[in-house]
Amino acid sequence: MVPGNDRGMPDLASIRAAADRIRGAVVRTPCPHSQPLSLLTGAQVWCKFEHLQATGSFKERGARNRLAQLDDAARAAGVIAASAGNHALGLAWHGRALGIPVTVVMPRHAPVIKVANCRRLGATVVQHGESFDDARAHATQLSQRDKLTYVHGFDDDQIMAGAGTIGLELIEDIPDLDAVIVPVGGGGLIAGIGAAIKALKPSVRVIGGESRAAPTLAESLRLGSVQRIVPAPTLADGLAIAEVGPRCFAICQRVVDAVELVDEAEIATALLRLMELEKTLVEGAAAVTLAVALRLKDQLAGKRVALVLAGGNIDLTMVGHVIEHGLAADGRLCRIVAHMSDRPGSLARLLGVIAGAGGSIKDVHHDRAFGPFDPARVTIACVVESRDHEHVREIKAALAAAGIEAA
Repeated sequence: MVPGNDRGMPDLASIRAAADRIRGAVVRTPCPHSQPLSLLTGAQVWCKFEHLQATGSFKERGARNRLAQLDDAARAAGVIAASAGNHALGLAWHGRALGIPVTVVMPRHAPVIKVANCRRLGATVVQHGESFDDARAHATQLSQRDKLTYVHGFDDDQIMAGAGTIGLELIEDIPDLDAVIVPVGGGGLIAGIGAAIKALKPSVRVIGGESRAAPTLAESLRLGSVQRIVPAPTLADGLAIAEVGPRCFAICQRVVDAVELVDEAEIATALLRLMELEKTLVEGAAAVTLAVALRLKDQLAGKRVALVLAGGNIDLTMVGHVIEHGLAADGRLCRIVAHMSDRPGSLARLLGVIAGAGGSIKDVHHDRAFGPFDPARVTIACVVESRDHEHVREIKAALAAAGIEAA
């Protein structure tokens, strides 16, 4: 049991029991050392590839552990959950395997692919409300009306115990681990991993990673009690939870050493680095761990660090936007806006200066209607591929030297 915990929450014995229960049904994901990310961060980095689970996220561990312990009556009646994606997929996958009917309530704006995948796996999908809270309230009503077992996505002892099996595997794979970085949404993942790791090796630092758009655990730890926040839109949409689970929070207070917040540019850059260096496509919530490692480079230099890549269910329609956002944050894509004479040759002159400075033109747009009114001038906006932020400064300096007004 977590020291000082008298509420029956997950302890090492229950996490080990969960590991036995899910063995053979859930993938024991690889945790390879990453030389590219080690060079990038200055630490020795291992990546826990939870996005390689059958449904693309760690959520399967808790789902299988929870479903496997239902009695015959509860199995026959079925379960219900509120989820915008990964928890629903995990329940649907393992509900089908165990012959347990699964109903999931999703907000109306849930990604179409996740809705379709849940239905493909045999779950009954109910779309209700504009937010996760709306979906959860409706799921609670349906569970009472239809006598279904409600399975919370994170604030459930057996869900946390299932997540904690990752901690057991990390210590087996990296016995001299110094730190683990875990993405934080509702808190179930970091609570489970933290409980396992602190019981086995208390010296390991357990570090949470959150988007600044949803600092749920950070605010709660700072103020000493569960705080409700209003999440803003974020690339780490899987972490956009308004309130950390109370049971999760009680464990986090004991096992989490620090929580670090990262912004959208850092998340986008981390997604890009994982694609380029690790050849791995994950969702924004998973990339938060690398963003934290980069932010804490000085603290983690030379340390043996595990990044929990918790899921890979990124909306493919967003991948292009994420890449461009990451390139811009990295200084490898920039926008040059120049005010030029509206005469033949002006555009060629502008593009020539950019090309001479080593920039590659990706897009060009003329604006005669919305800039300051001057019939003799035109605003030209160029999207330029560049090497880095220093190169962007070089391009702008070349334009200035050529007498071209640009920003």
